[in-house]
Amino acid sequence: MTKATAKAPWVVHVNCNSCNGCDIEFLACLTPMYDAERFGVLHIGTPKHADIMVVTGSVNNRNARVLRNLYEQMPSPKVVVAMGVCPATGGIFADGYNVIGGAEKVVPVDVFVPGCPPRPEAMLDGILEGAKILAGKRQNSVTVKPVRRIKIVRPAAPAADPAAAAAAPAPVKEEAK
Repeated sequence: MTKATAKAPWVVHVNCNSCNGCDIEFLACLTPMYDAERFGVLHIGTPKHADIMVVTGSVNNRNARVLRNLYEQMPSPKVVVAMGVCPATGGIFADGYNVIGGAEKVVPVDVFVPGCPPRPEAMLDGILEGAKILAGKRQNSVTVKPVRRIKIVRPAAPAADPAAAAAAPAPVKEEAK
């Protein structure tokens, strides 16, 4: 095993409660078109060997314990990447009676990838950012906090004609909580 592959991040994917849009785009990252393995990223099925946990979907009362259990099974140092709006804030499911909200309420999240669903390129960027944080954690053996949170942009409703779309005001940026 070479030095480059000895530290390659292994990723486990956890779907908490999603519409599967993020899951389909995450699986697209593993196809030859986007090829996450060219960066050394390997998708595995068990948290006991994983370095990075990718969470999709909003966390609810039924799966919060499972998410926490899977997180605790991962060896340290570990990184959590929240893919999409749902694991960041609860997304479109946030008003549901059983939805707790984002994954950060159950496990510490290091990287937030915005989008509903995020594009595969953004997902790869998020995983690679998580790999950088993981490398920092391996060097320092301390918890590295994310520098900043993502901004969630809610787009305006689509206009009927392109001229009206050009005249529409810009979407309002809100700080994710």
